[in-house]
Formats: sequence, structure tokens, C-alpha cells
Amino acid sequence: MRKFILTGLLLGMLTTTFTAFRDSGPKPPKTQLSLATLQDKIKGGWAGQTIGCTYGGPFEFKYNGTMVQDYVPVYWNNGSIKWWYDNFPGLYDDVYMDLTFVEVFEKYGLHAPVDSFANAIAHASYPLWHANQAARHNILNGIKAPESGHWRNNPHADDIDFQIEADFAGLMAPGMPNTASAICDSIGHIMNYGDGWYGGVYVAAMYSLAFVSDDIQWIVTEALKTIPAQSKYRQCMESVIANHKKFPNDWKRTWFEVERNWNEDLYCPDGVHNPLNIDATVNSAYILIGLLYGNGDFTKTMDISMRCGQDADCNPASAAGILGTMIGYSRIPEKYLEALRIVEDRNFVYTNASLKDLYRMSYEHALAVIRQNKGAVTGDAVKISFETPRPVRLEQGFPGHYPTGKVAISKPIQQMEPMPFTGNAIVFKGHVQGPAGYAAEVELIIDGKVLQSSRLPTGHTIRRDEVAFAFALPAGKHTASLRWKNPKDDVKVQLSEALVFSHPPVK
Repeated sequence: MRKFILTGLLLGMLTTTFTAFRDSGPKPPKTQLSLATLQDKIKGGWAGQTIGCTYGGPFEFKYNGTMVQDYVPVYWNNGSIKWWYDNFPGLYDDVYMDLTFVEVFEKYGLHAPVDSFANAIAHASYPLWHANQAARHNILNGIKAPESGHWRNNPHADDIDFQIEADFAGLMAPGMPNTASAICDSIGHIMNYGDGWYGGVYVAAMYSLAFVSDDIQWIVTEALKTIPAQSKYRQCMESVIANHKKFPNDWKRTWFEVERNWNEDLYCPDGVHNPLNIDATVNSAYILIGLLYGNGDFTKTMDISMRCGQDADCNPASAAGILGTMIGYSRIPEKYLEALRIVEDRNFVYTNASLKDLYRMSYEHALAVIRQNKGAVTGDAVKISFETPRPVRLEQGFPGHYPTGKVAISKPIQQMEPMPFTGNAIVFKGHVQGPAGYAAEVELIIDGKVLQSSRLPTGHTIRRDEVAFAFALPAGKHTASLRWKNPKDDVKVQLSEALVFSHPPVK
């Protein structure tokens, strides 16, 4: 079992002296902050995330593969955040997932083992989706982290999940992006792998560096050094940065370049052969477009990230959270803070903590991490042991896999005949419907051999959205069948379709 012991992960990290830029370039990072500034920036991060999530809430996955056009208005008033808290509090899954991790640190300290985080989300009462839900199902059925997020066990490993909930790691590691990466390593692999994990690493690094610089270009470029150069994820972000330099006044031109070169969701079972794209890479690109073209303007940053489409609440939430950390709570426009103050004392749904609790806990955790990482807290100031970003390890999910077919089934499992296919992976989509407390036991049989035996509960919060799947099969012809071992008359196991994967085509 891997333990998350912060001091162990940080052992050997050296304090680096930052080489000053030329006068015409970015300023060196600020390594000393007043306690009031540190607190203001942490509040700004959480406030920005909550405001950005609300701003984009009406547009979440309603504009897939297209922009939210300029003529589409965004309505905002003092009651906007309260309305979502009252009527659709699940919008804030970004924040309450973050909150779960913060509360684990609060309960068990900086030495909290990874299982404490995994079990916290597995047993929480809130609903989850995609990689988070697949990880929850894995954990509840004996597949522990990091295997719970590995692509062989989690078809959503490249999805956006950890990206939208990695804010806490950057906010507790001011000016220490490698420390943030170390935190992300254990927790991010609970639900993601490869590019899905990189999304969280990059977002956390941007938060971390937003404490020590007010230069967005520097923040996004330096933070990207935490991602391996060989990865598709980094190459996509580099293309956004390069296109911003080529087209500094035309974010839509950069958006089109992203769509042309990177907008393929190859693995999420809900995105393959559909316009929906919940892949971390393309949604990170939208965060980056907002930050670069927003030019430090809070509204403009949120608005551009939202108008890029797809996960149009999570992306402005990340962008506004990073910018909110850079400028601080006190410099967020008053029209947003007026709406936020109404709910700051209210607990998030499914939790016993509010935004004000988050402000306090994250501040205390940041002070602890600063001290533990050779920094200092003296009087009314902190001295940060600044870290020059360095890349995490290279990992790629689903190597050698490419979607080659979708087969409509639309039958109960009992009526499915053995299915021949040619490829190296197959995913059966469907659902289980029946009385509470029941779990269907389903076997996936490939070429006469049982490759997977799964419990599929009827309960929504503990469900699995795929009836069965198998990756990394020998490439070639296969026959797949499903066996329901414990059928009941009042239960339905419905299959919708099968996705087939094979080796990528030669270009």
C-alpha cells in the first residue's frame, strides 16, 4: 500500500535560487508574503473557483464541439450563487470533492495515507460521475488506489475529474509546484492516470505559482514544466501558448486550432463517437485560453473559458480560481463577491463545511507545508522555499488503443448473443435497474475465458456506468459474451451498445 507521507515525498527537494530575468522580462517570483496576503490569495482561489463554477453552470456540456456564441448572454445578480446552492447544489462537485481532501488533511494531518482519501470519496453520500464514480466503484469492490484510477480498471482514466478537484494541492503549496505535484501523485491516481492525471498536476502547479507572480504568461509557462515534454497533454498546452503569441487578440483562432488538432475524446465511453468531450487535455486547453486571453481581467477570463464550450462550468472555475489566487480575494470584482458573501457561511451540500471553513483550513495547511518545506513563518510574514518546476514521470493511458467501432445492442443481457469483434479492447455500456440493495453479478467472457467478474449495484451513488470492459487484449479476432449469475425477476440489466478498440491507424 502506498502511503502519502509528505515529508517522505519532499525528501531531497532542494531549495533553488531563482535566476533573475532581464529587466524586460518577467519579475522573479516573490518568496516572501505577508500573512494577510497569503490568506487573501487562498480565499481568492476558493472564491474564484466557486464564482467560476456558477458563471458557467447554465452552459455545462450544452455546447459540445462549438463555442458559446457572443450573442448568448450570461445573467448574473446578487442571488446567482444562492440560486444554485438552493436548486442545483450538485453543480459544486468541483468544490466539495476538493473539500473532501482538505478535510482528510484536517483530520489526519499532512501524513494522511492515500487510503484515507480514497475511502473518504468512496463512502461519501454525494453523487459522482466518470473517473470519480468508476474509482469509487473500484474502491468499494476491493481495487485500491492507485489501481482504482489505472486505465486497465477505469475506462475514464483520461477524463477531467482530478483536474477539476486539484485546486487544494496548489493552494496548500504556495510557490512550491513540485510539492503540489507530489500531493497530486497519490491523490490524483485514485481516479485518473496519464493525461487525466496531468490535468490536475498542471492546474495545481498554476495555483501554486499564482502565489509568487502576477504574470499570467509566466505562471502558465512555468507550471507547464511540471508535465513531461513527450506527453500529448504538454504538446497541446504548448500549442495553445504558441498560438496565443501568433494570434494575441483572437482567442477564437486559437480555439479553432485546438479543435482541429486535439479535440478527440478517444476513451471516455460517453465521449467516443459523440460530440461530448470530457477529456482532460482539451478542457485544460480551454482553461489556458481563458487565462491567456483574459489578460488578468476576472470576468473576461471566466467568460472566454466558458465560451470555449464542453465542460463550461469546470473550466471557468479553474481559470477563475487560478486568477483569484493571483489577484487575491480583495481584488475580485465586487459584483461577484456580493453574491458570494450570501453563501460563505453555508455548508456545501453533502458536507459539514462552508467556504469560510475552506479558507481557514487551507490557510493552516499552507502554513504547515511552508514550515515543513524549509520555509519560515515569522511575525506577520512567510518566507517560501520557492521550487523551480520539474516534470513528473511520463505515463500514457490506453497505449495502442483506438476506437474502431460502435455496435448498437439495446437488449436485456439475457437476449445478447455471443458477439464477435476484431480488436484489442471492448466496452459494454448499459445499466442495472431494480430494488435498492441488489447488485447484479456479471461475468465478461472473452474467447471462452472469464476475464472480469463484476458486482453492479442498483444504487445510484455506488453504480458502475459500464456493464463490462476489457483492455489490452491480444490484437485480433475475439468473441465476447456476458453471463448474469444471479438473475431476479424484478431486476433488469440493460445493454445499450458496445465500443470496440484496436491499434491506431497508420497516418
